Amino acid sequence: MSEANARIIIDKLLRESDWILSGDDGIVNVDTEMQNQAGFADYVLKDSSDFPICIIEAKKEIVSPLVGKEQARGYAQSLSCRFVILSNGISHYFWDLEQSSPIVVDIFPSQKQLELRKLNFNPPRTEIEEIGSDYIAQTQFPNFHNNPDYLDAKKKDDFLRNNKLRLLRDYQINAIRAVQKGIAEGKDRFLLEMATGTGKTLTSSAIIKMFLRLYKVKRVLFLVDRIELESQAQKEFDDVLKNDFRTVVWKENQSDWTKAEIVVSTVQSFVSKNKYRKVFRPDHFDLVISDEAHRSLGARSRKVFEYFIGFKLGLTATPKDYLKSVDVERIGETDPRQLENRMMLDTYTTFGCDSGEPTFRYSLADGVKEGYLVNPKVIDARTAITTELLSEQGFVFQGVDDEGNDFEETYSQKDFERSFFSDNTNAIFCETFLKHAKRDPYTNEIGKTLVFCVSQIHASKVTQILNVLSDKLFPRQYNSDFAVQVTSNVDNAQRMTIDFRNNGLNGQSKLNANYRSSKTRVCVTVGMMTTGYDCTDILNICMMRPVYTPSEFIQMKGRGTRRCDFTQSWITRSEIPDEIESQKNEFLLFDFFGNYDFFEKDFDYDEILKLPLAPTGLIQNPVDAIDIDEVISTIADPLTQLKEILISEKGMRVDRDLYPAFRKQIAENKIIQDLVKEHNFKDAEIYLKENILDKPQKFFTLEKLRKSLGVDRNLTVSELLLHALGHIEKIKSKKECLDEEFDKLDRALHPSDAVYNDVRQFFEAYTVDDEYREIIDSKEFAKLKVHPSGEVFSKLTPELRQTIPLYIKKNVNLERLSNVR
Repeated sequence: MSEANARIIIDKLLRESDWILSGDDGIVNVDTEMQNQAGFADYVLKDSSDFPICIIEAKKEIVSPLVGKEQARGYAQSLSCRFVILSNGISHYFWDLEQSSPIVVDIFPSQKQLELRKLNFNPPRTEIEEIGSDYIAQTQFPNFHNNPDYLDAKKKDDFLRNNKLRLLRDYQINAIRAVQKGIAEGKDRFLLEMATGTGKTLTSSAIIKMFLRLYKVKRVLFLVDRIELESQAQKEFDDVLKNDFRTVVWKENQSDWTKAEIVVSTVQSFVSKNKYRKVFRPDHFDLVISDEAHRSLGARSRKVFEYFIGFKLGLTATPKDYLKSVDVERIGETDPRQLENRMMLDTYTTFGCDSGEPTFRYSLADGVKEGYLVNPKVIDARTAITTELLSEQGFVFQGVDDEGNDFEETYSQKDFERSFFSDNTNAIFCETFLKHAKRDPYTNEIGKTLVFCVSQIHASKVTQILNVLSDKLFPRQYNSDFAVQVTSNVDNAQRMTIDFRNNGLNGQSKLNANYRSSKTRVCVTVGMMTTGYDCTDILNICMMRPVYTPSEFIQMKGRGTRRCDFTQSWITRSEIPDEIESQKNEFLLFDFFGNYDFFEKDFDYDEILKLPLAPTGLIQNPVDAIDIDEVISTIADPLTQLKEILISEKGMRVDRDLYPAFRKQIAENKIIQDLVKEHNFKDAEIYLKENILDKPQKFFTLEKLRKSLGVDRNLTVSELLLHALGHIEKIKSKKECLDEEFDKLDRALHPSDAVYNDVRQFFEAYTVDDEYREIIDSKEFAKLKVHPSGEVFSKLTPELRQTIPLYIKKNVNLERLSNVR
């Protein structure tokens, strides 16, 4: 792409952000090739008073936009512009010269956003407030230092505990000071990388208080990625800040949220129907905090994040270098570890941490060393079947089909409890856990435990097995309350998580009237209790499922890392026995699927258990009560007729390795490199087809390369070459492209909320489905009666039925997004 082609894309992006260029209808607010003291500026954007407010420096596609940074600064300063956009048509950087370094953006800021930022985002940089351990406690209980019970050394601890006063730890204070230091240096984006269990929300509370007091912040938006975390965050903020600031959940207070200083919401609530743009002004929130930032800031969510002017703070428990023992260059492009690695890199870039160093880091190792966290004792507990499922060859299952024919199927770990089911394996998992589980120090019951399963159906099975086993091992003690399924399809599941934390799920243990512990010992879940669940007395974590992303793995493991003093559970403290160790110094992590090996190559397990081939016989038909249609399908290979192999969705290894081989060949081909440097993609495509594609040595084809990359849409030669040569970091998925294109349509046509979902469904069907598009274009509407998306057409107004297809034909590359044939 030449600089001229980059300008075509820049023009389009400007129009999408409501800028008016020469030739458009309306008052033009963009000048091109404006001469100034420093030379010619490619674009000059003007405010509503026709003064320059931002300049754009355009570069060729294969040239980094940052190359023009100093040149653009000179243009901006000569025009008294505060803002700069650097773009090569693919990558775009926004730069506020007074506040920060250039940051990556997906869309250009509008005139309104720039004006509001210039007017309202001018925080004092020299303001400072001494942050001590009592910074939050002073809000909870002003002047508590003078209380007689606090001054009495014997009563001090009870005073703090009874009043639930939260004192900041040294590392939390250091995190806050790191943010203060960044502000003083002119930064407006910060990323805190803190291990699970180190109090990120409490640290956030102190940072919120500091921003509201010192830096002209009027309102804070706290974004979470799961519904259950909304109420939890609100409660945690109220516990420590309610004396000074009001906190609300946005969806529960849509009429009066402006009365609150802290607004909590899921990212999804703001993304839905583009509410963030229709309900809120860019200056409604002066500080936006993203909890578990690398999970919650996808392509669409990042638009919410970037829409609001002001400070940005990201929180994450997943270290950027967590995969340091895995060679991400050698694993497939669609491997979840590769995808997670790219998400982490995107997150660090979003928060201005391109160097890979967060604003502040406090690791699990730091927490263990300083006595705030505990490490797990990791137990490798694989059965014969799971060992084979995890192997490169997979588990080969031989059986007889309904017609009496022998067949053979191959399964991998991803198939467990999805297309391959083994009740014996589940029973062995449960027996192994019960035999080796860590026990409560005072009652000797099975310690409180979280079990993570593949699916809700799998969780139901495991719960049933555990309750049958416990009834045999502990007769009449639990009456089927030993294990409880806690998944989203179970009524009051969220309440259960709270009761389990508070040691009241299904009542209290009856083994000691003076000691409070939950009657239910095990919560069996899938994903509900992975994030933000604070239950300090967890003693066992069971991973009865394969885990594929570091963030999920770390969150699961993190449920057990918090320290606990079990003496706090005694109702009558005089009854506490002296001889028992009351401190939680470790927890057990049962790894049934080699998850540690997946993320940490050659992990040294603390203990390896040899499991039996079959259950011991404690239970018979443990899941008879569960109605599930367990079907194993057969896919034969008629060409060889020697061996029947089921190929999983990720394909054979040779297919997954195809793209790295192609990339290596392209990188070594000087002719291709020169053609791309010259932006001559037409000749590059011809050369590729004549010399590389469809050749017997490797038999590269666009379709095979598409599959190897895991891309679910048609590839263009230009984007394939740009990616292979490292000029673009990723190739967008069909969903990302559809989200991006529909967002543009929404800006152009402004469909009402009443028809928003119908418009989106019609847009996607018309864009990707050739048959549907042909029906609409040929006006053979009778055929819509039997089409899956036929009904949505009738819900649109006559005007939208006309304007949407016209818009799509004019603005959307249909070949790129049509269903892959």
